[in-house]
Amino acid sequence: MNMAKRPVPKYNFKPFGDAIKAARNGRKESRNKVGDEMYLSPRYLANIENKGQHPSLQIFFELVSRYHISVDQFLFEDHADGKTTARRQLDTLLDGLSEKEIKIITATVQAMLDARAEDEE
Repeated sequence: MNMAKRPVPKYNFKPFGDAIKAARNGRKESRNKVGDEMYLSPRYLANIENKGQHPSLQIFFELVSRYHISVDQFLFEDHADGKTTARRQLDTLLDGLSEKEIKIITATVQAMLDARAEDEE
């Protein structure tokens, strides 16, 4: 019985690495800080971010959880119906606001939508 290797293209993790790097930089976290907190080598994190190295499933899960990254946009590019990373990150930020601050944000967004509607008329 011939057990040849299954001809499956290797998944490209580079876009995921780019998203992790952008989120980490957005939070102004160094690779050393993240490495210390997650018990991993800063070099390993650099390879994930810059070379698209395949992270372990555990590290993948911890990174998407830490940075509120939506994996749908990477795994199901053709039909990502879930929230994007930007929306997940916004949700996280909104969770830290008071009701008064939420009302201000809501009014601002409504004003933006109204202005767009006026421009389209």
